Amino acid sequence: MLPLFSGNDQAELFGAAVLPGFASADAFLSVAEERALIARIDHTDLSPFRFQQWTGKRLTHSYGWSYDFENGRFAPADPIPDWLLPIKARAEAFAGLAPGELVQALLIRYDPGAGIGWHKDRPVFEHVVGISLGMPATMRFRRRADGAFKRSNASLAPRTIYHLSGAARHAWEHSIVEMAETRWSITFRSLALK
Repeated sequence: MLPLFSGNDQAELFGAAVLPGFASADAFLSVAEERALIARIDHTDLSPFRFQQWTGKRLTHSYGWSYDFENGRFAPADPIPDWLLPIKARAEAFAGLAPGELVQALLIRYDPGAGIGWHKDRPVFEHVVGISLGMPATMRFRRRADGAFKRSNASLAPRTIYHLSGAARHAWEHSIVEMAETRWSITFRSLALK
């Protein structure tokens, strides 16, 4: 059984809670699975992330659904490929979601100097389940309260899976610290109910 830590469990084990709605587990994948996924991502047609007129340092590719940050368009994308389906099923089980509930997959390669600025995922998405590959990363969280920011961090070791729901998903922004070495990730998302 994989270790699963909620914010409260981490508070008991390590003396500091990450935040409600954040869960993670180390060693979600084997080293061989990680290597195979990195190779698959590197053989995918990745494109620089674009936000309006700005081009990010990270490279991405979406399956299932895509969100175009240049024109604000949300649209169907190529189906999630067969090689990702077993990992998606395991991610759904980890997050306690029904089979088929995760309908979007985002592949990301962070070359040196790439990170992700402060944001919340688009409101069309609900659950966010990510898998960290290659190098350790720090996921930062912040929420404005009483004129200042409350902050928290989560360390993402290689092969770690995490789930954002509830307050972690909706009340807190998150970011990834710029990487010194190349890192990869897979992010799965469910759609928000209308």
